[in-house]
Amino acid sequence: MTSTPTRAAELPPSAPERSRVSAPGPAVRRAVAALSFRNIGAVYVWLVIVVLFSVWAPDTFPTAVTVKQVLNGNAVAGLVALSVVPPLAARVFDLSVAYTMSLTSVLTAYLMVSAGLGPGTAIALAMTAALLIGVVNGIVVVALRVDSFIATLATGALIQSLITMVTNDSSITGVQLLAEPFASIAQLDAGGITLPVLYLLLAAVAIWFLLEHTATGRRLYATGFNADAARLQGVRTGRLRFLTLVASALLAGFAGVVFASSVGSGSPTAGTPYLLAAYAAAFVGATQLRAGRFNAWGTVLAVLLLGTGITGLGLATSAQWAASLFTGSVLIVALVLTGGRVALPAVLRRRTGTRQEETTIEEVRR
Repeated sequence: MTSTPTRAAELPPSAPERSRVSAPGPAVRRAVAALSFRNIGAVYVWLVIVVLFSVWAPDTFPTAVTVKQVLNGNAVAGLVALSVVPPLAARVFDLSVAYTMSLTSVLTAYLMVSAGLGPGTAIALAMTAALLIGVVNGIVVVALRVDSFIATLATGALIQSLITMVTNDSSITGVQLLAEPFASIAQLDAGGITLPVLYLLLAAVAIWFLLEHTATGRRLYATGFNADAARLQGVRTGRLRFLTLVASALLAGFAGVVFASSVGSGSPTAGTPYLLAAYAAAFVGATQLRAGRFNAWGTVLAVLLLGTGITGLGLATSAQWAASLFTGSVLIVALVLTGGRVALPAVLRRRTGTRQEETTIEEVRR
């Protein structure tokens, strides 16, 4: 009796063969990871907000005018938010950015209106003041080893007292601030998009390139994740923290000049409303694109997300308290839905894990 041979085609595929057939390729896995909610959750939240307000205010919200309003109205907020990204990457808090912004706004207006200086000279002196603030912050935090949270908060209080002493809490106005070329700094536009939007893009590109494509950026991240380990690898953590505070003050000071040009006056409280929003955007942005790392494009995304909602509430003629309610709610939802990876630097390290820290140190060695 002969047995019937089993044909090869009828044999079930082995487990390795089934795995090779069903497993997606590396490119597919990377695409899925890049588009996952955990990686770009704020984008999906943003889309939900757009759809919601398009239904709520269909005549005014889904228009090109609204897009321009969101971009133009949040450019200064984006600059302030970006100013805190480099210090946060190195695990340093700079709470004086709002006061630095107010100082350069007031100082530029004062020098032009009261001292009669030209725009170029006034802006140069105002930016010099911002530079000095950054240097003072760096000395107090790095050289004197005062906690950055307390040190920059104290510096901000000193700056605000100086502003109040000079202005008596009154805005500085004058025709010089409304004339060319100073007004062009923030009011010149192309197709309805003003120059501050370009400043925001340039600042984001510069910070992105620094953090993602330079050895300095890798050392900043290493300092933020584990300063002691970075120091053992030869990273000059103190110098990096010093420089981030200087860069933060300069960018915040530039935001103050842009603000003065956009409103045509120097306000003693110009930066106050931007402080909380700046840190909120930076922390939400750290949950996007580069999970667990403060980054430029995630911060810009968070700024636009919040700006879209606030603009939508204004177009929908909602109550005054609705904007604050929206901001707080969206921040909580965005952080929770994306995993809450960046509540604090310690939590950031726990979420990203030891392997990411070791990867960062290896990047520093290169």
